Order: sequence, then structure tokens, then C-alpha cells
Amino acid sequence: MNEKSYFKQAVANNFNQTITNVNYRKRAIQSFKDEYLLDFINIKDIDEIDERVIENQIIQNIKKFIMALGSNFSFLGNQYRLIVDEQEYFIDLLFFNRHLQALVAIELKRGEFKPEYAGKLNFYLSALDEYVRLPHENPSIGIILCKSQRSKTVEFAFRDTSKPMGVATYKLANELPKDYEGILPRADELKKLLEEENND
Repeated sequence: MNEKSYFKQAVANNFNQTITNVNYRKRAIQSFKDEYLLDFINIKDIDEIDERVIENQIIQNIKKFIMALGSNFSFLGNQYRLIVDEQEYFIDLLFFNRHLQALVAIELKRGEFKPEYAGKLNFYLSALDEYVRLPHENPSIGIILCKSQRSKTVEFAFRDTSKPMGVATYKLANELPKDYEGILPRADELKKLLEEENND
């Protein structure tokens, strides 16, 4: 599979407003997908669990997650600790992208994107650039990985932020594509039918 086949469309982002270097901006846009298939996460009801459960599943399958992200990502850690004004803060997942020569912070959210997520990520990116980024590296980039998003909400949340950020969604393997909804039974319905047959 070639590199271009990974990308359906660009991740919702503010890169045009926050990245002045044209080449770096172009590479940043090409480095992230708008949706990631996390088919290695084996969770029955994603809406009922905490983000930490998703994070633990990703950590247990870090090689598969890096392959889902695309090439050139190196894993630096989860719950990556930052200290600002003697207070501890923790970034869900931290990567380094060799192609971008930049730190990439990923914040995991189980539900729909909320505007307050942008402020928190902007803070993390400022701290990374101040305390962690090396002089030869490009400014850090942040990605909020959530279940769903609304484009206008993302646009307004990012409009006046100073750091490059994007919002991508994830899909699990047990989710039925919208085109097949109503045609095929849902996973829970199929499981119930199979259980009934086994009991007969």
C-alpha cells in the first residue's frame, strides 16, 4: 500500500493559520488522517468506558497504533509528564515524527469534540515547545483523537489558538459502516441471535 492511500482527506486543523513555513505546513497536513481505524481495540461499548481504557489498549498494541498513524512516528511515552509552575500535567500520548522533525501530542477523548479540549492542548503544546522541544526541531503539533466532531465547532475552537492542532476521529472494527446500517444486524443483535440458537 503506498503512502497516499492512507489519506482520505486532511485532518480538521488550523495549520494554515499557525504554521508559517510552507513546506512544514504541507508536510504537517499530509502527516495526519481525518479518521483512524483502531480495529485492534477490543472494547464492546466505547461510550461506557473511560479514555484511560482506550489509552491502555493503544499502549498494549503500540506497534499497531503507530502503523495506523502512518510512517515516521516514534513513540515517546504515555501520560507524558510536564511540570509547569510546580504543577504536574500529563499528555495522553507523545510521539516524535521524523518527517516533520516535531513532537506530536495526542489527546484521547471517548465522545464528541468539545471546544475546551483545544485550550488544554494549546497549553500542552506551549509547555512542550518551552521545556521539551530541541532547538533544531519544529514547533510541536497536537491532535485530538475523538469519537466524532462537528466542523463549525472545531473551526471556532481553533480560530484564535496559536499552536498547530488538528482533530481526527477514530472508528473501531466492531462498528458498522453507515452504508450498511439497517441492512445488516448490529454486532449486539447478531450476538443475541447466536446465543438464542445455541440455547435451542
